Amino acid sequence: MASTAEWLLRGSLAILVLAFCVGQCYQFVTRAYTIRLHAINEYGYIIHEFDPWFNFRAAQYLHDNGWKAFVNWFDHKVWYPLGRPVGTTIYPGMQVIAVWLTKSWLPVWFGVKKYLGMSIPKNVLVKGAKRVSKSLSSPFMSMVASSMSKVGMKWVEMSLNDVCCLIPAWFGALTTVTTGLIALECSARFHCGVGSQFGTILDEFPLLGHYLRKVGDPIRYILKKYSGLDAGGVRVSSSSALQPAALLSMTATMFFMSTIPAHIMRSVGGGYDNESVAVFAMTLVFYLWTRSLRGDGKGADVDINPNEDNVGYRIRQKEDVGFSLSTRTITAAFWGALTGVAYFNMAAAWGGYTFVINLVGVHAAALVILGRHSSKLHAAYSAFYIAGTTLATRVPVVGLTPIKSLEQMGPMLVFFVLQLLEYCERVRTRDNLTRAQTLLLRIRLAALFGVVGTATVMSLYPSGHFGPISARVRGLFVPHTKTGNPLVDSVAEHQAAKEGTYEQYLGVVAKFAHIGLGMIALAFTNDASSFLVVYGLAAYYFSHKMVRLILLTAPIGSILVGMVIGRVLGFCVEGVCGFHLDIWEIFGTAIVDVHNEPKDEPPAEVKSKRAKSNGAKKTKEKSSEKEKGKPKNEQPKSSIVDNIAVNVLLRCAWAYLAYYLYTEAQPEMKGFGEFSDRMAVAMSHPTILFKGNTRSGGEVLVDDYREAYWWLRDNTPEDARIMAWWDYGYQITGIANRTTIADGNTWNHEHIALLGRALTSPLKEGHRIARHLADYVLLWTGGGGDDLAKSPHLARIANSVYRDMCPNDPTCSRFSMPGGRPSQMMRNSLLYRLHSHQLVEGVEADKNRFKEVYRTKYGKVRIYKILSVSKESKEWVKKNKMQNCDAGGWFCPGNYPPGLQKVLKEKKDFAQLEDFNRGASDEEYQKQYFENLNDPAKARRRAKKDTAKEVEPDRPDEREVKIEAKPGRPTKEEIRDINRKWVDNEITNALFDVVRSNDLNRLALIAEAQELLLHSRSKDGRGPMWWAHEFGRKDIIEALKDLGVSDKLKDGDGILP
Repeated sequence: MASTAEWLLRGSLAILVLAFCVGQCYQFVTRAYTIRLHAINEYGYIIHEFDPWFNFRAAQYLHDNGWKAFVNWFDHKVWYPLGRPVGTTIYPGMQVIAVWLTKSWLPVWFGVKKYLGMSIPKNVLVKGAKRVSKSLSSPFMSMVASSMSKVGMKWVEMSLNDVCCLIPAWFGALTTVTTGLIALECSARFHCGVGSQFGTILDEFPLLGHYLRKVGDPIRYILKKYSGLDAGGVRVSSSSALQPAALLSMTATMFFMSTIPAHIMRSVGGGYDNESVAVFAMTLVFYLWTRSLRGDGKGADVDINPNEDNVGYRIRQKEDVGFSLSTRTITAAFWGALTGVAYFNMAAAWGGYTFVINLVGVHAAALVILGRHSSKLHAAYSAFYIAGTTLATRVPVVGLTPIKSLEQMGPMLVFFVLQLLEYCERVRTRDNLTRAQTLLLRIRLAALFGVVGTATVMSLYPSGHFGPISARVRGLFVPHTKTGNPLVDSVAEHQAAKEGTYEQYLGVVAKFAHIGLGMIALAFTNDASSFLVVYGLAAYYFSHKMVRLILLTAPIGSILVGMVIGRVLGFCVEGVCGFHLDIWEIFGTAIVDVHNEPKDEPPAEVKSKRAKSNGAKKTKEKSSEKEKGKPKNEQPKSSIVDNIAVNVLLRCAWAYLAYYLYTEAQPEMKGFGEFSDRMAVAMSHPTILFKGNTRSGGEVLVDDYREAYWWLRDNTPEDARIMAWWDYGYQITGIANRTTIADGNTWNHEHIALLGRALTSPLKEGHRIARHLADYVLLWTGGGGDDLAKSPHLARIANSVYRDMCPNDPTCSRFSMPGGRPSQMMRNSLLYRLHSHQLVEGVEADKNRFKEVYRTKYGKVRIYKILSVSKESKEWVKKNKMQNCDAGGWFCPGNYPPGLQKVLKEKKDFAQLEDFNRGASDEEYQKQYFENLNDPAKARRRAKKDTAKEVEPDRPDEREVKIEAKPGRPTKEEIRDINRKWVDNEITNALFDVVRSNDLNRLALIAEAQELLLHSRSKDGRGPMWWAHEFGRKDIIEALKDLGVSDKLKDGDGILP
């Protein structure tokens, strides 16, 4: 037993470390919350973007009508005339949370705070609890409100809108906590069993692991003995320990996770989107999963040299012999079941739940391959899979997908393989089988399993039981960056990550995450921390394939870098102190010499197995007995650390190293904080309104989009139908409460193609379609990413179903803007004619078919009334409203009015690449689609050749622009003057074409002729520098900077390049 003075010293230092970490973690959680409130502080409680408006509308419906009505909700105000069964096509977890907080938790919580004199938000409504208790539908909450009234508490309500705005910030803070807990679980050595010992990732691999341990253990021992390091956890029996390195790893992880932009971009206040809740659910699953793999308990057999079994795997859990269950195995099953419950939350919140279950399944399989299979792993995974899958099927949108979707067959296969392996291990330990007998048993069971599995698959496959792999998921596993579906490919966030993306969203984390991955793999791997290696590799791969999934890298990147910092700081703390710290000591745990710890006797079966060991083992046991005769507290007679001078030098060296690392890291940490603040501000601007600068320099609030939706709400009939591109559907129904043709759900490719055809067809043809579907047309017309910029994607989507639009041209190259000027097909389109009506010379909308009824203050939105609307079609839809959906309630073909049948006969249902198991394919279209994407110049030449007759003969080539030669560098006054002139002309068109085609030679020729022209700006205030950033032309950006073109100016919307 150590001396009291030493124990007090260690305990005091442990308390200091714990207090420091707790205090810092509290600050990081607070910062995680406040940094996400910029948009709310700047613009108020406003829902952002597009999808959040649908989520809010769904939450409002659940709040007003209850769960039963919500599940059966068929919404006829969307996807006209088809409708949508919302209750069976939504992940409702976020809505349930918002309503529960609004109706149950927050009124009580704020009531308690008000009663205690604590501050509460200003935007709340205070009511009498007794009066409220009579109106509540829940008996339990009615009882709670009644109890509150008896003690004088108030019922304090916050509006659902405000709760939805704050949920991303609240869950951003919670995610910071769960991510820190993952780092803590994977850094600490809570128990002393084999599964908790740190080593290399291959330490338990059959044969190879044996030699790695022989090399690694002495190195770790030397480092521990002579430098005060616990380098990977030396393989000796020791009490469980929570060392400073683990707490500091958690603290550093929370520092990064609290403000990392990759997570902030999906969790800013007002961004009421699924990911804001789902990332918390995901990290909670990962924490509980790693917790279920925690090493053996204190009473376990902690033989540091466990025997090899007859088939090359180590005997890891000696109490699980035959078909008995140890306490450790039951504990693992308990935590596995909790993981399943957390997974249910994930499945209810986001479609990304498939990533979570597959990642856990891959990790379980990896543990088996690495020689780390144990009853603990079997119990944890089995409990997780059974509980998680059973609960997930209760989510309406999920249903039986876990046992039908090809995307989730992998985790199911892992589940069955683990059952097979565990059965073999139980039989082996029960019957004491030899190597050959065990191998034969495994082969027989594997063969039986293979036959039964193959027969099952072959019987179910023809019936279409197995669901297809979705286009988005398939796109993650193909060599190209497109999916073959123009609808999916039109979404920017589905594209592959570009160079610099990781630095943009991860900052300094991107520079050091790989060091943390290598550190864990080479020195700090156990059953739990090996999950981080699997997670890290998977997150990098998927985020590289789809930029939207950069979100997945935020937790693992923070953990990897946090563990590097935590380990280094922990080494320095213990190096300066000269001894190891165990935080458990502050709870009264004494420092016990490890040789005094009692060992549980292993079961009789294991004793019997050991009795049959070879002579070498007997010699080893005799040697052990001799050592037991030695005095227990006998220490080595000499050691380099016993030299006082050397000891002092070591402590000074550690202190200097700590100081040096602190001074070097301080600028990086400060820079990361400033970087995160800048990114948080940039990501907090809601697209639905924003602040811009006028040409005179004044600041204005541009609220055109909401004004347009409010105009629809206040000036159109309640049954008015609004035709707009699908991006805006959620906002129109959420704000204007009017019927839309399509929205961001994008579940029906053919219906969106019909909408695309109406907008991109010639005006008369488009009107023939629109008059049967809508009463008004709404267009975004403010430049930048307006409808005209998106229109080539609309044409591609339309052409994927209506092939006669662009024959033999899947990418519809005829519908484009070469040199910034519209092609003939685009100029003739309904969208262009309405977009540029009376804005471009010679462009007029047909006054007999469309009438402009509203234009917003800054021209961002234009609304047209459709004339000659088909009343017959409108009445037909009202009389024939049907909930015509498939058995799962997802796909609703619906019914179209007779007036559209002529157009619908021309369509060809889009056969996606994932339809391989449904007998549908379109190989020629897909082949040509990818050829055009890979060589767009060739596609444009072919389209130009095919449509030569449509091109005006007197129209000059966009590349041939006459420029008056004016050599020499422009003056500051000339640059200032040209920057003030915002016009669309041949020069700006030519510059746009140069940037888009990445033609540095033409840029050089223009600069040589008249360098001043490079400062030209188009009508929306954008110029070559903006376009170069938009297209990612790094060489042109550098060239423009060298030529003096500024990247600090703002365009008409107040946006920098």
